Amino acid sequence: MARFLCNFISYTLRRAVDITVVVPSVTIPESMGVGAPSGAPAKCRHTKADKYPVLYLLHGYGNNHATWNGYTRIELFAEEHNIAVVMFSAENKFYVNHGNDDNYYDFIQNELPDFVLGMFPVSSRPADTYIAGLSMGGFGSLAHAFSNPEKYAAVGAFSAAVSLDVTHVQDLYKSLSALYDPLINAKKRREEGRKLPKIFITCGEKDFLYEANVKFKDDLIALGEDLTWESLPGYGHEWRFWDLQAEKFLGWIPRTDSFVNSGKRQV
Repeated sequence: MARFLCNFISYTLRRAVDITVVVPSVTIPESMGVGAPSGAPAKCRHTKADKYPVLYLLHGYGNNHATWNGYTRIELFAEEHNIAVVMFSAENKFYVNHGNDDNYYDFIQNELPDFVLGMFPVSSRPADTYIAGLSMGGFGSLAHAFSNPEKYAAVGAFSAAVSLDVTHVQDLYKSLSALYDPLINAKKRREEGRKLPKIFITCGEKDFLYEANVKFKDDLIALGEDLTWESLPGYGHEWRFWDLQAEKFLGWIPRTDSFVNSGKRQV
């Protein structure tokens, strides 16, 4: 596994943006050495022919690009599941456009994947592209996946902030256009005859967002959407829960890439 810490100038946001990209190792030399000599067998090389599937993993309110790494085992999961993971700082902007230099929706939809595809060995196929996030990031993941369903094979929403009843973000929510509302977009896509990505929604039963997530899940089912729902007793709005669900999500996503049966642990 390799972890890249990047800082680059965004043309969309007109400022520097921090991102962390985790890329799984190609192979693990049997000798467990730190590197392979120039004449080493192919199994000890770092080069490969195929590109990795990629998960864009969104942080929550008050977090940044490094928080998933700090509180979960996401690097281990990326290695075990042979998938690249991209995490980036989006401030507290809910991953949508706010005008001026805060157009995070445009940044995620266009510039971020352009940068990642240009710099890292990841696939450009929608079938290999996933998006997920926690709390505010859960909202962002749903907003992006439901607005542009052809871009993603699956979406994960962990304790997603899908309700207007979250006191500390009420004003921000009220300022968001219906353009980003996941439920409204789910209805629009169905009317247009466009299929949504596979959906994974989960929330702890002690979470203050639990009832909102249950209602959101029920509303999607009422629309005819096929989704996976999981709730766990004893968990609130907490990292122990998101660590568990991130691993579960990576084991659940649909995979058609060449790495899925490459010999590493699959859950």
